[in-house]
Amino acid sequence: SERRGRRPAAAGHRGDRVSVVSAKQEFRREIPATLAAVEDFCMGARRWARSVRLANRFAVELLTREAMANAAAHGCGGDSSKHITGVLRLRPGRLIIAVHDQGQGFDWRAAYARASDMDACTGRGIAILRQYAHRVRFNQRGNSLIIVKRLTKEGTR
Repeated sequence: SERRGRRPAAAGHRGDRVSVVSAKQEFRREIPATLAAVEDFCMGARRWARSVRLANRFAVELLTREAMANAAAHGCGGDSSKHITGVLRLRPGRLIIAVHDQGQGFDWRAAYARASDMDACTGRGIAILRQYAHRVRFNQRGNSLIIVKRLTKEGTR
């Protein structure tokens, strides 16, 4: 049982607790594992990012879209009966993006070790995450991801 005013941390954490944050500081949705739902999520996240005057919006949207689309297409295999939870949480100087899907997970260690061809149409997800995020962590199973993006006033990486 959870104490009043507390809730589980972002997707992927094991039993960690965080204080409840205001709606303005967080954008959270659970969606069906479809690319159409991912698009709706990303449009909502874009509106939220504008409303909080978030710097680095291009990188934030790219990271969010990549993580959510991979969760739908690969994690859940496009199975609309499965769900994805996406969270964008604003903290001083950084944004935390958490994604959890109901899929079986994947071997993210092997994906990290593989070189990506940035000219290819597919297989660039990990390289994009590594390029635009400051920290990327998967859970052991590979179906939860935490991305940390440092925010700057200039709007650059």
